[in-house]
Amino acid sequence: VSTEALYKTDKDFSDALTGAYSLLRDQYQSIWEYDLPSDDARHQFASDDIELRMDNYTFQNNENLIRTTWANYYGVIYRANTILDKIAEADPALVANKDRYMAEARFLRALCYFDLVRLFGGVPGVTTAIDDEEALKTPRATVETIYNDIIIKDFQYAAGVLPVSYSGVDLGRPTKGAAAALLGRAYLTTKNFVNAETTLLDVAGMGYQLLTNYNDLFDYSKDEHHSEYIFDIEYETGIQQGSSFTNQFFPRFQPAQDFYKVYGGTGDTYTPSNALFEIFESGDKRKDVTASDGFIDGNGNFVSLQGSVGAKTMTKKYLTPITQGNDSKANWKVIRYGDVLLMLAESLNENSKTDDALIYLNKVRSRAGVPTYTSLTQAQARDTIALERRRELSFEGVRWFDLIRTGKAYETLAPLGMKDYMVLFPIPLTQIQIVNDPSILPQNPGW
Repeated sequence: VSTEALYKTDKDFSDALTGAYSLLRDQYQSIWEYDLPSDDARHQFASDDIELRMDNYTFQNNENLIRTTWANYYGVIYRANTILDKIAEADPALVANKDRYMAEARFLRALCYFDLVRLFGGVPGVTTAIDDEEALKTPRATVETIYNDIIIKDFQYAAGVLPVSYSGVDLGRPTKGAAAALLGRAYLTTKNFVNAETTLLDVAGMGYQLLTNYNDLFDYSKDEHHSEYIFDIEYETGIQQGSSFTNQFFPRFQPAQDFYKVYGGTGDTYTPSNALFEIFESGDKRKDVTASDGFIDGNGNFVSLQGSVGAKTMTKKYLTPITQGNDSKANWKVIRYGDVLLMLAESLNENSKTDDALIYLNKVRSRAGVPTYTSLTQAQARDTIALERRRELSFEGVRWFDLIRTGKAYETLAPLGMKDYMVLFPIPLTQIQIVNDPSILPQNPGW
């Protein structure tokens, strides 16, 4: 079917959006690899692969991971732009959900640019479906331009148009809360703490609630669209649309595979660092599911991972029984309410409202079963909130981006081998070669 004939009816645009979502599902299968350079995660099994190179800072500008990341995000952007171009001319009588589809497409475009700019810095800012010749002449925009002209505006538009919730087969599409939460994250990343506070306070008033039990966030026998859910990348087992996370993050240790019923191969990667074990307070209910060096078997005995062929530690955040490799039902949590509360606490503290910030910080700590705070200075609260984010959000792809946006990456990770220019990943070498004009697409410094 030609594109000229396709974009006519409501179903046409719905199907086109599904095509855009599908590329995101591919991309987020590997998004965690960009968190391996952080201090929370390690690739313990020293095979010569991209995970090891990301972990020890020896990755190069021609890595397949980096090439596919660029291609996937711009693939989604191209599809979203095509939808937006075509739907502008669509007859509302034939496209009943026209406004919603426009908001979904802009949400997806904003999400892609948000990830791109945090990984690579300034990138080509494209908001129409251009052809190859135009693409070769489109220069890198500044980081500020990408945020101000695309990310912020698209998330604002989406938050104003998208519905509060969905049901049935539409569950998983972005909502008003998802757009607002990610808008708040974008404001926080750009240090616009005033707008971050206002936006995240709005999200806090939308009816989201922390689950009573932290471990229920990672119990895949239960519905993942719960009171704390805001936006996931959706995967479904049994129809060849599952995720690889359960297999990828599991150790090569037969007793563990048999106990948890994880079959189909193991990736033996994205494992907790020694430093991560040390930051949890006594009685913290998040520790075992976040960072573990063993498990309690059916007889009540502790089985240590020291007997593992590869990794000696593991995260249990993506554990679910699996019979076919890389076909897990575990979603990737792009953003959830626990993250929103901690971002709100951070914004309030940066706006010199530390006592108010502690209210939201303490909500997260209370669920974890650890003591709450009654009084902190602004500087103490800043460090405390950053530490709490590690405890709450490790292995959810947050730590690396937190270190970058707070300017703490190099001083924190230099002892592990990071070079100062690695605050940005390299533009893929293939893209540099295709454009072949440093005035249009220059490489990031150091690469």
